[in-house]
Amino acid sequence: MLADATRFRMLWLLCGAEFDVTTLASEVGIARPAVSQHLAKLRLTGLVTVRREGRRMLYRARGGHVRRLLFEAVNAADHHITGAPDHD
Repeated sequence: MLADATRFRMLWLLCGAEFDVTTLASEVGIARPAVSQHLAKLRLTGLVTVRREGRRMLYRARGGHVRRLLFEAVNAADHHITGAPDHD
């Protein structure tokens, strides 16, 4: 699910704030339909939640577990690239 760079970036952004589809599409630089498809997959796996505000649907990463998952993935990649030792 997170092997797709666009989905990973979207989820990273959604860890920091809520976004509607249009704003998220602008942030990641892809078309709204593509963002909607990615969001549907992220919702299906439970990584993203959605709430309605008037006519807009606002998306956000689902809590601290998702934030920590992404942080650890980025941290592990950084350690691999820089040669820093692994740790628990």
